[in-house]
Amino acid sequence: MCRRNRGTLPWTSLPLSIYGRYQGLPQGPGGAAQSSDLVMRRMGDVMTNTPKPFELHESGALLHGTKADLAIGDLLVPGRASNYEEGRVSNHVYVTRTLDAAAWGAELAAGDGRGRIYLVEPVGDIEDDPNVTDKKLPGNPTHSYRTREPVRVVGELTDWVGHSPEQIQAMRDGLADLQRRGLAVIYD
Repeated sequence: MCRRNRGTLPWTSLPLSIYGRYQGLPQGPGGAAQSSDLVMRRMGDVMTNTPKPFELHESGALLHGTKADLAIGDLLVPGRASNYEEGRVSNHVYVTRTLDAAAWGAELAAGDGRGRIYLVEPVGDIEDDPNVTDKKLPGNPTHSYRTREPVRVVGELTDWVGHSPEQIQAMRDGLADLQRRGLAVIYD
């Protein structure tokens, strides 16, 4: 199900992306494929999607994964504490067009709340996320972007299922290993 401000069609939103941000991220069982299902209602339509790496979300929306409890109309702004590295201030808001990347963002974000995926619209320009573009993979197959401008929440995906606990732990272990080896570099 998707809660959405019906006054802002069509969907042109942005999500936060963590998937692929670091070189050498661990792969869960079956690659990083996700066994989750999403049922999203948009203006009376029902759409079902199983998130897969590099697959655009069927809505075409930009997505942002986090644990923050946000409301439609809220702004995500740069200059806040990073969700992924303690003590770091993020100079950008990161977004994606893939449910897989947004799910990773929601699952790996700091905090104790449940992961959430928001549909967002940029207030200003966005650019390819240099942490994944042409670094780990050629081009931008994760459809990951960033902006120094605010991003407005226009909806929330509420019926998505994320990665398995084993996949999440494998990702956390891989990120911790990169940190220990001094390879957890974020170009922000």
